[in-house]
Amino acid sequence: MTEIALTVNGVPHRLTVASRLLLSDLLRERLELTGTKVGCAMGACGACTVLIDGEPMRSCLTLAVQADGRSVRTVESLADGGELHPLQEAFRDQHALQCGYCTPGMLMTLLPLVESGDELDAERAREAIEGNLCRCTGYDTIIVAAVQAARR
Repeated sequence: MTEIALTVNGVPHRLTVASRLLLSDLLRERLELTGTKVGCAMGACGACTVLIDGEPMRSCLTLAVQADGRSVRTVESLADGGELHPLQEAFRDQHALQCGYCTPGMLMTLLPLVESGDELDAERAREAIEGNLCRCTGYDTIIVAAVQAARR
């Protein structure tokens, strides 16, 4: 067992965890942040993507101890009270949510691009999500939503 300290969605946590505990399991089971999905448990689908120190990372491939001293941001951090983040609004407006399973990973993968303030075009958005799988083939609307959100 190892003691770790990390900040999740702006809230500091001190926890004792097994050395082999995955970050996805810590988030979902210990912190009850179930927005992070685990689709494949091998890092291939991207559903478990969270931001670690601002960078998209697969939480199913990251040990909780690797997040010690770091800042983790999950999909739960996007909405401010009852107000959706512009990226979430764009996903809603463009019907980029189908079954919704891939949505948290897509949002967290695209978030740094949208929040950077840089110009985001369809090609750059496609490159960003190339490692994220959408089983419902909603890629076109996801790309449109990402570009729309970046313009806001």
